[in-house]
Amino acid sequence: MIKPTAMSGGPAQIWNSAAQLAQVPHVELSTLIPPGARVVVVAPHPGDEVVACGGLLQLLSSLDYPLQLISVTDGSASHPGSSLWPPKRLSVFRAQESAEALRRLGMPLHSLKWLRGGFADSALAVREQQLSQFIARYLQTGDVVLSTWRTDGNDDHDAVGRAAASACALMGVRLLEMPIWAWHWPARDATRIPWSRARKIHLETRQVARKRHAAYAYASQLAGDPQICLAPMLPPVLLERMRDPYEIVFV
Repeated sequence: MIKPTAMSGGPAQIWNSAAQLAQVPHVELSTLIPPGARVVVVAPHPGDEVVACGGLLQLLSSLDYPLQLISVTDGSASHPGSSLWPPKRLSVFRAQESAEALRRLGMPLHSLKWLRGGFADSALAVREQQLSQFIARYLQTGDVVLSTWRTDGNDDHDAVGRAAASACALMGVRLLEMPIWAWHWPARDATRIPWSRARKIHLETRQVARKRHAAYAYASQLAGDPQICLAPMLPPVLLERMRDPYEIVFV
């Protein structure tokens, strides 16, 4: 996994230095996603849906949009070589973290349609065609799909993005892509972002606060493993970025 290294005052990253961010047009939710459309969120790992679109999920839920969440993997490979966080522990623990995170977002867990794909974490590229078929199986006419950007810079994120794009093309439904790690590329790489496709969704202060609170439910990702010099998967710089009063998708 490509992880950001810059902290406040460290090397400039796209999220806190790109001049293009101020030029991204705001869009009303009803323009982006027609009222009544079912929204399918495809998350490579537990927590990706919170980091990428935790605010948007709150908006959709408050407006009674039908939601389908697909967690492609269980995230059990997030701490390779760790005896503190072995895959067997993570496979159980991360599902519990996700449930708590969604609760903190205010999602109706009793009625939320939540599908776990069971694909192997960190090995999605080799099963991309199968993953695309899997996603397509759960799509319906009129859906809008939210998935990770195809060139986000993480192998699993990229594979899910490509698989979702293929599935959406097959089923004739709209795809919106969400960058996650790309915002933490060096500032010099800002020209690689498809700014003409970017749209900004405004978030209220309470929605930003809830999103950050939900991210803190992922205790396993906030703690690395000092014994093997493994840094947290959710480092402070990523949590700092989540203070932004908007989310961005690529149309």
